[in-house]
Amino acid sequence: MPVTSLGTTNVIPWRRPWALTALGMVVGMAACSGVTQAADWPHWRGPNRNDITSEHSGWEQGAWPLGEPAWMKAVGHGGTSPIIAGDRLFTMGWENGRDSLWCLDAATGEEIWRQQYACPTYGRHHNGDEGQYHGPSSTPAYDSATGFLYTLSIDGDLNCWYARGDGGRFWGINLYDEYGVGQRPDVGGGVRDYGYTTSPLVYGDWLIVEVGDDEGSLMAFGKLTGRRLWTSECKDPAGHTGGLLPMTVEGVACVAALTLHRLLVARLDEGHEGETLATYDWQTEFANSIATPTVQGESVILSSGYSVSKTARVNISLRGASKVWESKYFSKVCSPVIHNGHVYIAWQKLRCLDYQTGELIWEGGSFGNDGSCLVAGDGRLIVFGKRKVALVEGADRSPAAYQELSVKTGVGSSHCWPHVALAGERLYVKDSEGNLHCFELGT
Repeated sequence: MPVTSLGTTNVIPWRRPWALTALGMVVGMAACSGVTQAADWPHWRGPNRNDITSEHSGWEQGAWPLGEPAWMKAVGHGGTSPIIAGDRLFTMGWENGRDSLWCLDAATGEEIWRQQYACPTYGRHHNGDEGQYHGPSSTPAYDSATGFLYTLSIDGDLNCWYARGDGGRFWGINLYDEYGVGQRPDVGGGVRDYGYTTSPLVYGDWLIVEVGDDEGSLMAFGKLTGRRLWTSECKDPAGHTGGLLPMTVEGVACVAALTLHRLLVARLDEGHEGETLATYDWQTEFANSIATPTVQGESVILSSGYSVSKTARVNISLRGASKVWESKYFSKVCSPVIHNGHVYIAWQKLRCLDYQTGELIWEGGSFGNDGSCLVAGDGRLIVFGKRKVALVEGADRSPAAYQELSVKTGVGSSHCWPHVALAGERLYVKDSEGNLHCFELGT
């Protein structure tokens, strides 16, 4: 299978004489290919960026077919989660001074192509907790309209790849080199800087990236060219979460981000691109607001540990942000999942909170500090943490207590920072050492 090793990543496509011709061919081919399916997992946290999918959990007649993996592959160190588009799986990993971007057959794990480029194991301003992570942390984002794949390395390499071909790079810049982004400041407890962690967001013709520069926390680039189009009014340093969130507030298109200092909701409507619509203070010692917020309608659920050990529901309007409730129960890594009036978070235990009040409904299981969960189409939860994968009844079926249907232990060998993914009747589980497992759930 082709493995391409790249040198410098400062590739500017409009200086390539073939770029416009190739661009037309790429967009035309992608438009005709119909590569994505309704139950794909094409970017951070799945189809709707909320860890909810229409895919069935695989639970049938009292049994869950989570036996031996259908396949396993070592893809290199890193916290990036796998994504799936059609018959292809994309993921990243680091080994021996190089990042690898993998394109695998989703059914077999066979390599279709792989791209590599030089990259340090930590971002250039890294400080703190180096033994807890290394390699890329940002999850790739796939654009079904073009067939392009967007990646962001821990050291600021923002690249656009043609995923449906041989993975060739179409454009790329380095955010540190281009904008001189400095180290994150000490926000209590000592400086922590984990490099770039937040997945890019494909939004229409834009690629929105949390850059964290003094020119703007957020920047939008032309997804086909890499040209910068606008910057946000907010100029906070970047946070350490996994992704950005599109949302609509009273008919106004917006994007939500958890920066180093606060929840930021910025406008995306024409003539107001990047303007701040609302903010809500949320600053955690050690810069450890890790769990990605979750949007439902005009509400945002936030959760973190350390000096801000709580979960909160915040309503957003054209007049700003207002607290609905706070709960003492929280998650350090697992992004909250909102489903049918319930909020699920996994930290130490899986907890179910009432979406309207924040009150604890039930709790149970044992999942450690690391972990994630998703809700399948049949309302059951798949939870990954502490090297175990569990199937749990959702509160619709089990309103009074935690009910674990099945559990598989000894999955992987290290931290479960990457989130689980479910697509094509297959469950994909990856740990921070790059051990990627595929489990068949189809009957």
